[in-house]
Amino acid sequence: MRRFQPRTTPTENLRVFLRSIPWRLLVIIPVLIILAIPAYNYGIHAGQKIFPSITNYFYALSGPPPAATPTPLPAFITTLPQPGSLLYTVLAGDNCDEILSTQMHMKDAGIVFSDSKPDTVKALNASVGQNCSNLQPGMVLTLSPHYPLIAFGGTVLTVKPLTPQQVLPTPVIRVSHQEQLGIDCSDGCQLTVRIAANTRVHLFVQTALPIKVGSWVWAQAAYARKSVKGFDNYPYADPLMPLDGMSLRACDLQVDNTHDDNSLSCDQIMPNTIDDDHGAWLLGVVSPGSLGHWGYPLHLATGTRVLLWLTLNANGDLRFHKGNPVYRYDEVSHLFVKA
Repeated sequence: MRRFQPRTTPTENLRVFLRSIPWRLLVIIPVLIILAIPAYNYGIHAGQKIFPSITNYFYALSGPPPAATPTPLPAFITTLPQPGSLLYTVLAGDNCDEILSTQMHMKDAGIVFSDSKPDTVKALNASVGQNCSNLQPGMVLTLSPHYPLIAFGGTVLTVKPLTPQQVLPTPVIRVSHQEQLGIDCSDGCQLTVRIAANTRVHLFVQTALPIKVGSWVWAQAAYARKSVKGFDNYPYADPLMPLDGMSLRACDLQVDNTHDDNSLSCDQIMPNTIDDDHGAWLLGVVSPGSLGHWGYPLHLATGTRVLLWLTLNANGDLRFHKGNPVYRYDEVSHLFVKA
């Protein structure tokens, strides 16, 4: 006789399945679900912060260093350095060579202005405003700084190598290919440098530092002297000659944040009497864009045009020492007066 098993219903199957599950598991599953949801949400948020940081860390280790933040450029000067003269009243027994030596530190006055070269004595008489062979007490002489230097800073507008152009990578800072390039001025370059809003100068430099358009340069340079026929080493500047467009030769050069310790010293620019005088006269302006860069302790108003004496140190550097002569330019008399 056949036996037939009654079919089970879905409800009965569910009861059988539930009975086969341990009761402990039924308690743990809801607890795990309750804990898993916040853990999942926390993990998502943490991962969004941690993984990018880890990725950036390893990328930074393997990639090039970030570009350095450029040093902000100083403001251009609003007042230009001005050559000029100062007054001296002749005393009994004075002569021009002695006056120039004691008052203007020109130890080689007798060599530069030589009786064997009448044209040089004639030029000196014209400069001081008196006949040096016939000085009398009470006469007033106009004395000028000989072979003056000028201090300034400015931005490079053009770079023209004096030899076929080469490009050098700028040291230390790695940036894009175009920004790396600088001009090799080891054999000399002619720079056009903007030093004020409407003033540009042509600066001859000779340096191993790469220079590019947009670089900021600091320089002390030989100020252009007046051209006198038959007197090639005439020592004085023409106060009426405009600074705009003037050609200068740098002797103390810094490009951006790097000073060139191997550049020409100022006593190597000829003609001059710096070595014999143990110093040089410097024209500048009390301003961050001029003398402020050298840190001279001048307690004068910003924008004051000054003439000061720099002492030549044993290592060949020109430095301002406390007690060195300092003159300010008087805008009314157009003369230098004691500061």
